Amino acid sequence: MGTPLGDFVRAKRDSVQPASLGLPDRGRRRSPGLRRTDPAALAGISVEYLTRIEQGRDRNPSVSVVNALADALGLDAPERDHLRYLAKITGGVCVAHTRPAPPRRRVRPTVLGTLRLLEPGIALVTNRLGDILARTSAFEAVTSGTGLLDTGATGTATATVTGALDVTDTANKTDMADTVDVPNLTRYVFTDPRARSFFVDWDDVADEQAFDLWLGPSVENHEWFTAELAPVAGPDFTRRLNGHEVPRRGVLRLRHPSGHELRLHRETLELAADAQQLVVLLPADDDTARAVDQLRQLHAAQSPKTRLRAIS
Repeated sequence: MGTPLGDFVRAKRDSVQPASLGLPDRGRRRSPGLRRTDPAALAGISVEYLTRIEQGRDRNPSVSVVNALADALGLDAPERDHLRYLAKITGGVCVAHTRPAPPRRRVRPTVLGTLRLLEPGIALVTNRLGDILARTSAFEAVTSGTGLLDTGATGTATATVTGALDVTDTANKTDMADTVDVPNLTRYVFTDPRARSFFVDWDDVADEQAFDLWLGPSVENHEWFTAELAPVAGPDFTRRLNGHEVPRRGVLRLRHPSGHELRLHRETLELAADAQQLVVLLPADDDTARAVDQLRQLHAAQSPKTRLRAIS
């Protein structure tokens, strides 16, 4: 049985061309990329040992071997970080052997207060599983009509957060926020056909969401969510999840149902203590800024009492 570490090493070996590492082209071979002899020689390990790592028969390579493999495969900084993380979870360092479970979903009042200061900007609080835990009215405006925040089919509970944060206080005093269904970007991307129209670069977004699951709040959260999503998302999701392709996150391009084309920069603030992220979306050009203003005004007219939203 394979391991995340072995799958990633094999995937990178298959994707690297010999010329990129200054190696000679030894002619045609049955599979793409490097032969095992190449990275093994560069890393100073035997071909047999590399085979055992790839096949999951060796789960505890030393730090020096992991670093040598990163050098041999020509990994960049994000890929090296991912390799080290997979080495830890494969070796059991990060695993508490607890049952798969949903993540903590309550958002601290101070984080909600920070989100409120970002109005009328486009911002949300999320986690690496894709849960949308809180969002500004502008985020609702740019996603209106796309199905991302639909609640009827899933039973999603959202509540308006008042200036005194009364609703959030209630959520923080109970376990309700951890068990309720919430809008989820990853599930939307892989199971809602509307996502392929909304995200201009759907393939890139799908790669990002699948990769981010490896960075989930905890291993048990990752196992819980992937087990729930895989049966409905199908083989495309499983292939991307196990491909370990570190995404290149560029400008986010959206095609709103109203016809507006949006180009947005993404800035992410890690809330490490909560295993959550505060994400701000900024217009990448003047046309996008004007379109966002129009969508915001239309949303305000349709929902005159719209305020900051958070799960409850």
